Amino acid sequence: MSESPLQLAERALKAMSPGDGAQATVIAERSLLLRFARSRPTQSTAIDDVTVELTALRDGHLGSASTNRTDPESLAECARAAEAAAEATARVRGTGEYPGFPAPAPARPHDGFDLRTAALDPGVGGAALRAAFDAAAGHGVEAHGVWSAGDVTTAIASTAGVRASDRVTDAYMKVVCIAPGGRSGYASAAGAGIDAVDPRAVALRAAAKAAVEGEPVRLPPGEYPVVLEAPATAELVSWLGHLAFNGLAYAEEQSALNGRLGTRVAAPCINLSDSPRYGSTLPRSYDFEGVPKAPLPLIQDGVAHRIVHDTRSAALLGDGARSTGHALAPGGSPHGPAPTNLVLVGGGAADEAELCSPIERGVYVTRFWYTNALRPKETLITGVTRDGTFLIEDGRVTRPLADLRFTDSVLGVLERAQALTARTVLWSEGEFYGRRFAHGVVAPALRAASLRFTA
Repeated sequence: MSESPLQLAERALKAMSPGDGAQATVIAERSLLLRFARSRPTQSTAIDDVTVELTALRDGHLGSASTNRTDPESLAECARAAEAAAEATARVRGTGEYPGFPAPAPARPHDGFDLRTAALDPGVGGAALRAAFDAAAGHGVEAHGVWSAGDVTTAIASTAGVRASDRVTDAYMKVVCIAPGGRSGYASAAGAGIDAVDPRAVALRAAAKAAVEGEPVRLPPGEYPVVLEAPATAELVSWLGHLAFNGLAYAEEQSALNGRLGTRVAAPCINLSDSPRYGSTLPRSYDFEGVPKAPLPLIQDGVAHRIVHDTRSAALLGDGARSTGHALAPGGSPHGPAPTNLVLVGGGAADEAELCSPIERGVYVTRFWYTNALRPKETLITGVTRDGTFLIEDGRVTRPLADLRFTDSVLGVLERAQALTARTVLWSEGEFYGRRFAHGVVAPALRAASLRFTA
């Protein structure tokens, strides 16, 4: 680019009629993704792209349009489309609830940009794949998965005076190893830079699970004590961002925390926050409205304290509520705000083996798959275990289990939490099907008194 993303955002903003307010958002993405299957490379994708999204405000309603073209004519056409959408909505619906784009405020910097990662050297990815293939071969299994790295700059300019630019990098690797008999094992790693991902270590963890011998045991449905590896814990915690802490859901009386703030909703060992500058998270300085991000305690010692807001949800709730810097889109997502840097603080257990030691008969879960919400206000979700489900007998992992479907309340599981490992890891889903927005959950492994398995 001959101009910086922020310069482009300022130029795009000038193409818009101010109206009741306007925002220009520029996302400049460079990324590399390498897929592999059966211990062979299968696909490589490189992206170098700039997207300009223009958002117009008319009588409390927002209209947006986007373009990949940055010439003056294309920006003017995009601006007209955004303005027409806002004006049409205002004509049909009358006065809307969006109060206006937020005023500028200073934000703290972060260390989420890594120059070596930003180089996007395909040789680094190729070496990662070779290391994974060699580690899998040593256990007699095949490796499947992805390796990915990205460099993304988000720049915002608004008529309210916001001028914000945030550049971040991220790296991610997922390995699923499959043994000749069909048993599988999963492991992943993520971070703000490629040094956070050790390909050989990731593959070895996945391969060790797939290589466990023995015919999988079929366990009858019921409630069993469980040990959840960090990815499984993080999957549950991530659901709370949508079902409990979403300020729009709270304003509409659809949140699991309506009427429960200030009360105990989880075990005393549960301390959860949204911490955008936590050491192992994927940090950011601003949300998509240019509001600075700051640490926010959500659950402390099991007691629910806060929810998250964007400008729209705060206006709907009223009573002095303000944006907490959690807008997922310019003007806020239709689905509401959500925390993107959840951190569940670890406990005192040395490792998963210590978590297993008190359990006579239970289930060890590596990760969950295809999870879906059933009754959001109860945080009731369902999903299946996958790629490493084992039986715990007399305090230790003994045999592989056939995968199980679970149906349970996330807050219910956290209420029954008994112990957490001291070590926490970042879990992220690094396969992007739209514009790259790397985020994740930092979580420990967890033991809960029970999890309800339904099939």
